[in-house]
Amino acid sequence: MSAAPAPNWNPLHSILESFTVNEKINQLLLSNVPEAAWSAEPPTGTGRTIAEIFAHMHNVRLMWLKAAAKDTDIPEKLDGRTCCPQQAGVALAESAQACSRLIESAVATPGAKVKNFKPDAVHFVAYLISHDSHHRGQISQLARQTGHPLPKKVNFAMWEWGTLAKSI
Repeated sequence: MSAAPAPNWNPLHSILESFTVNEKINQLLLSNVPEAAWSAEPPTGTGRTIAEIFAHMHNVRLMWLKAAAKDTDIPEKLDGRTCCPQQAGVALAESAQACSRLIESAVATPGAKVKNFKPDAVHFVAYLISHDSHHRGQISQLARQTGHPLPKKVNFAMWEWGTLAKSI
């Protein structure tokens, strides 16, 4: 009796889907930040507000797009001092799409190189996800510290990669 053939696995699809799930988590978190926490000053008196953290996440993506794909359509920078959650959501979605196009293009080239980033596109995706994850932790902590914790279901949902991937 022979084993059934393994399903085809497409690494490019998996890499892009991972980045898409990462963005879904950003949007989930963003849509659940209590309004009172959005611009609340950090209790230490220093550091970024939640709005500024979301803007920073978007703007770092833009920095990489300018370094690696300056001849493409790059979204506008976001000002964390003045943006609202809806603007942040649109901006993050736009920069995620632009980064996905960059990743897809890089993976299609020999060596999967992303200009000005070493070593390759897979590491670039890992970097982007790590950066976003770090700041999601800051946002969650800052919401709690300012007296506006996120709903528990959101804290758990951010770890449900399999469930989120099914909805893509």
